[in-house]
Amino acid sequence: MNKIVNVTLALVVAATSMATAQKIGHVNSNDILLLMPERKAAENTIQNEAKQLETQMGTLNQEYQTKVQDYQAKEKEMTEIVKQDKQKEIVDLEERIKSFQQTAQESLQKKEQELLAPMMEKAKKAIQDVAKEGGFKYIMDTSAGNVLYSEPSDDVLAAVKKKLGIDAAAVAPSTQPKIAPAKTAPRK
Repeated sequence: MNKIVNVTLALVVAATSMATAQKIGHVNSNDILLLMPERKAAENTIQNEAKQLETQMGTLNQEYQTKVQDYQAKEKEMTEIVKQDKQKEIVDLEERIKSFQQTAQESLQKKEQELLAPMMEKAKKAIQDVAKEGGFKYIMDTSAGNVLYSEPSDDVLAAVKKKLGIDAAAVAPSTQPKIAPAKTAPRK
């Protein structure tokens, strides 16, 4: 008899916990980041650094072109030792250029991460606040494209925008409707 009561009680508890619906929301974190006012300043900073690096790269490329042209113009007059020395200079410069390109790319990526980290943390906190205030157990990020279907009513983007002080009418560039090309009449 005691076993029947325990089994029945366990089934009632299990059924009750299954019947309790868990509130799940979703938001596209990329849209939030694109709408944040700090994003523009971060993009400008990265663009300015990229321009400086491009200028330095241009200087290295010009130096390379000058050395190659000088070598080609004077190659016939050079001794074998001078040729080898000039070839080594050109190869060394090629390696410096490759190294500079890699370092510049890594530097830009690091700077972007530094600038985006506080924005991402701010967005994460706003999402957490909205989840707590709205009674959501989970908020799924749809930016990765892993959510195949979601109810529009469960999208918490508007609440997160409000929490961050972003204009409710603002639309992230990734969600703006694309203009379809004009239809053309078939050829006769």
